[in-house]
Amino acid sequence: MAMLGACAVGPDFVRPAPPDADRYTREPLAATTVAADGQTQHFTSDALLMADWWRLFRSAQLDGVVRQAIANNPTLQAAEASLRQSQDNLRAGYGVFYPHIDAEIDASRQRTAPLRQGTQAPGTIFNLLTLSGTVSYALDVFGGERRTVEGLRAQTDYQNYAKKAACLTLSANVVNTVVARAAYAAQIRATEQLIDLENQQLQLTEAQVRAGTAPYANVLSIRSLIAANQALLAPLRQKVSQSEDLLATLEGVVPSKAILPDIELTGLALPVDLPVSLPSDLVRQRPDILSAEAQLHVASAGIGVATAAMFPSFNLSGTYGAASSSLGHLSAASARFWSIGPSATIPLFQGGTLWYGRKAAIDAFQLSQASYRQTVLDAFAQVADSLKALGHDAEALQAQVDSRQAAGEALSLFQANYRAGLVAYPDVLVADVQFHEATIAYLQAVAQRQQDTVALFVALGGGWWNGKSPTDEGGAP
Repeated sequence: MAMLGACAVGPDFVRPAPPDADRYTREPLAATTVAADGQTQHFTSDALLMADWWRLFRSAQLDGVVRQAIANNPTLQAAEASLRQSQDNLRAGYGVFYPHIDAEIDASRQRTAPLRQGTQAPGTIFNLLTLSGTVSYALDVFGGERRTVEGLRAQTDYQNYAKKAACLTLSANVVNTVVARAAYAAQIRATEQLIDLENQQLQLTEAQVRAGTAPYANVLSIRSLIAANQALLAPLRQKVSQSEDLLATLEGVVPSKAILPDIELTGLALPVDLPVSLPSDLVRQRPDILSAEAQLHVASAGIGVATAAMFPSFNLSGTYGAASSSLGHLSAASARFWSIGPSATIPLFQGGTLWYGRKAAIDAFQLSQASYRQTVLDAFAQVADSLKALGHDAEALQAQVDSRQAAGEALSLFQANYRAGLVAYPDVLVADVQFHEATIAYLQAVAQRQQDTVALFVALGGGWWNGKSPTDEGGAP
């Protein structure tokens, strides 16, 4: 019996092997991006990604917002509660490996019916007091209980990685929202500055009209352009409000009570040294891949549980007690009773329930296998997309820098020539529009580069394995 108890039916779980790939993109990854706006990002495989990776943006205000969200976000708190629940379920599951001891006290008044035993004696009425204790122990011969606990342990792993994934998603959402809010605010300021410049031009043009050196149509054109630019402010302010409401929600407070710092887009440093994990390491680092692996482990243990149910189950039990018609006679020798011995339950016919239950468990395992493979493929695609995006972002940003610089120089020349009477004002209006569009495109390119950097950190798993995450440091309850 002891030898049988050392084994467990069903497959022993083996971690899936990493994909046979040595890089994420089809072409070899360049060591650096092109220089854009005076900054070049470097990809390194020997550096470590920080667990609090958002600090690479070098903004104490951003760090405070992220930690505030981690401390108060209800979604993250729900993930932590789910983890504690799975841990308690696992502790409860370990109880099957210990003897179960129960005590029973029973007091009743009964009337017998001797006719049920085939006698004609009259019935009697009596009191019956019973005091007994039972010790039972399940012999896990075929490992069904051990596979059940194995599944609970894997479920705990799943909830642990789900919590890490929730924390990573939360921090990424906070950083992206902060970047977007700062970009919208910068666009508002750029538009307001352009409107101020156009108002100055309007005053100059009105003076020229009064002097008879310019047609009144120029005044109407400037007023139309000012009104068009002012119309752009309302949607931008609405986007700022929406991003602030989203930040309040992520921080776990109602928007009316949120206190958000003013973080400038220029106050966020671009991380230039980007650690890139090897593909073989990614599958051991990304929380969603590890969650899928834990679910695969749960399904594997389920096969063992379903298989063990098809075999006999054994139990050892012993009972000792006393029964008497009165409390004072419970200690009499004649009142004592006991029993001890093994029992076995052998499934003979269940109408196919156990057989197809095992087949269903195998199907669930195959489903988890496919889901795991898909999760890995999605993860590799996300890393590849992020790496390519950063290269394209640098090229696009530098193009926007050149475009903005050229548009600014052209606007200055047209303004000077207009004041000297060398060009017509419509040429100045065209230059105004081009400079404003180039400025907005430049700000959007800066924000996109920062957000794609965040996407790379998320795609690589967030660096939780390189140090304590804020949730482990007591940042969240």
